[in-house]
Amino acid sequence: MTPGGGSRPFRIRWLGRVRYRDALALQQRMHAHAGSVPDPQDHLLLLEHHAVYTLGVRASMDNLLLPPEEVGADLERADRGGDITFHGPGQLVGYPLLHLPGKRGGGMADTVAYVRSVEDLVIDVCRDLGLADVGRLRQFPGVWVEPDGPRPRKVAAIGVKLTRSHTMHGFALNVDPDLAFFDRMVPCGITGYGVTSLAAEGVDATMHQVVDLVAGRAAGRWADGPVERADVAWVHRTGDLSAFSRGEGAGARPPVGRKPEWMRVPLETGPEYLRLRSTMRSKRLTTVCEEAGCPNVFDCWNDGTATFMINGERCTRACGFCLVDTGRPDGLDLDEPQRVAEAVADMGLRHAVVTAVARDDLPDGGAAAFVATIAAIRERNPGTAVEVLIPDCKGDPEALRLVFDARPEVLNHNIETVARLQRRVRPSASYARSLSVLARAGAAGLTTKSSIIVGLGETDGEVDACLADLAAVGCDIVTIGQYLRPTTSHLEVDRWVEPATFDRWAAVGMALGIGHVEAGPLTRSSYHARQAAEAAGVAPVVDRPVQVALSARPA
Repeated sequence: MTPGGGSRPFRIRWLGRVRYRDALALQQRMHAHAGSVPDPQDHLLLLEHHAVYTLGVRASMDNLLLPPEEVGADLERADRGGDITFHGPGQLVGYPLLHLPGKRGGGMADTVAYVRSVEDLVIDVCRDLGLADVGRLRQFPGVWVEPDGPRPRKVAAIGVKLTRSHTMHGFALNVDPDLAFFDRMVPCGITGYGVTSLAAEGVDATMHQVVDLVAGRAAGRWADGPVERADVAWVHRTGDLSAFSRGEGAGARPPVGRKPEWMRVPLETGPEYLRLRSTMRSKRLTTVCEEAGCPNVFDCWNDGTATFMINGERCTRACGFCLVDTGRPDGLDLDEPQRVAEAVADMGLRHAVVTAVARDDLPDGGAAAFVATIAAIRERNPGTAVEVLIPDCKGDPEALRLVFDARPEVLNHNIETVARLQRRVRPSASYARSLSVLARAGAAGLTTKSSIIVGLGETDGEVDACLADLAAVGCDIVTIGQYLRPTTSHLEVDRWVEPATFDRWAAVGMALGIGHVEAGPLTRSSYHARQAAEAAGVAPVVDRPVQVALSARPA
């Protein structure tokens, strides 16, 4: 039974281990955004969660058998049906985000029919793995081993939500989790029945094997068009990381002279470049133009454009593409926001972009400094639009909300690379978490923006898939540029992408519904920042004749 209604792509994503709060924010945004676009996509998100007990809309805390502080897992409220459920490592969670045909004519938008479709998928997978005596228990949802025997036991939980024929939530199949967590609750509020796993029933299967079976069965059952799959890395090896990410420091500058013609940048230190450099030095401000070795520094500075980086010069992360220094950061400079605001005034900016190093050492990830800088710029420069390029703040909803509540004109968080390469390129980050940051910002009503760097080993199709994921969370602006290796300790350049390919990606992104895609070999996160914002529908704060951007690279 297919979702029906055309030939929309069916996008399957293996996201690895994801915190429940991030996956929920991602689901909610994809679900809501799909209802606002004319050609929504169908998705199946497959993942594991960190240990968490989730409470459905009718859940009773009486079914948690230990005090919350003693259960050894997070506790989260969900907007699905059902009671209390456990998710954790070793359990495959699937979130189908489908657009079902209407009830007229017997479509799947009938909740009971859809739940049966999800159960059938899991039953088929269990039987594919050799677990023959598996099926339904008449009075309870889910998938059960020996449902007609003397000792039925649940191997998969089902909990879904349908809104206007759009689905959320889904199933949790116990592959090989720690079953002791189920003893600390009354699973789904059902007493008198046990919980089991594929491993406990003698099924020897890896998570990768189970995911492959689920993906194949789901495509056969729900796909109504081309099937596209993207996985984050299945194996994490230290040897896959760059020397810089392994903590060996920056190396020598790589040899020059082998770049293609379209990547050559002339050295032009004109008067405006010298004036901006003098301004930065006099106000003791850090520019990511210099820290990250941006190839556009001469072009931008001669045009009166500068790139500021707040919260210090040292990043707590060591991404394999980024030249910014890493290590133990210094304390925050509390006067820095005012100096940035003064620089904005001195340069007559009408669109200021501010970023920061990652500060995982701070409880809020550095969010308060963004809020202070936004406030300082607006107080000193009421006609200036503010764009912030933020780290993920470890996905902390409260820290992110601090920045969102400051209402920047553009909220930028960079995904950086495709799903498969995330671990290698930025080992302390997460593909799903970055999507969830953009999802939360979009849900807060902000204009959102992200960036992809290419030439790291990705395929053209993987970039297409990344664009589709950004479109699915309603990202308004995307920039795509060529990776340049900053030192010999960083990741090597895998390929030089030709300008025509960037043009194609711009067309693909626009076709997916992204408001503006700025793509080119030398494009960086804040290249043409004001123009991109206006192209995506962000109105200028004040119509002033001078535009300069404070742009940046993310941590």
